[in-house]
Amino acid sequence: MSKKKSHEVPTPVEQEPEYAAFVALDWADQKHDWQLVAAGSQKREKGELDNTPEALAAWVANLSERFGSRPIAVSLEQSRGSLVYMLLKFPQLVLFPVHPNTAAHFREAFQPSGSKSDTSDAGLLLSILLQHRDRLRRLQPDTAETRLLQRLVEQRRQMVNEKTRFSNRLTACLKLYFPQILKWFDDVTSPLVGALLERWPSLEELQRAHDGTLRKFFHQQNCRSEERIRERIDAIRQAVPATTDAGVLGSETVVAGGLIALIERVAGHLGVRSGNLSGLSLGSCLRCGHVLGSGAS
Repeated sequence: MSKKKSHEVPTPVEQEPEYAAFVALDWADQKHDWQLVAAGSQKREKGELDNTPEALAAWVANLSERFGSRPIAVSLEQSRGSLVYMLLKFPQLVLFPVHPNTAAHFREAFQPSGSKSDTSDAGLLLSILLQHRDRLRRLQPDTAETRLLQRLVEQRRQMVNEKTRFSNRLTACLKLYFPQILKWFDDVTSPLVGALLERWPSLEELQRAHDGTLRKFFHQQNCRSEERIRERIDAIRQAVPATTDAGVLGSETVVAGGLIALIERVAGHLGVRSGNLSGLSLGSCLRCGHVLGSGAS
């Protein structure tokens, strides 16, 4: 039986450009250490670079003056972050992110002591780039829309975490001087709780309010159940202060007020972020691997 001939067209392998130089950058808060080897040379050049856009632009300008517009391979131990975003502005730089685990394994192999120094790390990243470039993946930036979506989702997740952190602190604070709030309301981060504590920071102040004032307040906060309102007012009348310590009351009411203000501000920003996310296309969301609304509080 004769074998059928395959009509599959082989996938073309992208040919690596002829790099003019190979560079490694080790990121740091204040300064970046770098090492460079020009194509066809064995000599390693070293230096350091201030962590500013101006210093980076001047450094790349010097490279361009020396190597023209020919591509330069750059290895660094991150695929995102301020340094990556600054480097992406320069089309002649081809970025090869090195995973931190990969760098750690090489560091352990060549530095048994396990000590980490920025200068040696730059040399390590350059060695990986020169000797194992075939195992590194070139950074292919996503579209601007996808990057925008990624950043918005990440920032929204961080804000949700911040809101949770402030909520936990407010809960701990209320347990000290006004624990009834946690029983009367399901969510201490709700606008209702925030408005109540802003107007009546303590149980003593709340109990001085007339029933009509409280009923009007709950109506203004969109509480429509008269039975629920009555139950809350009755609970307020029957409540006993958790503490009468002036020091505790004075300090914790101030802390609670500050936390409420922070929660309101974060909640407002979350609303803006949700609006920005909903304005992006579903196709971008699918490419990014996220579902709108994930991580919502």
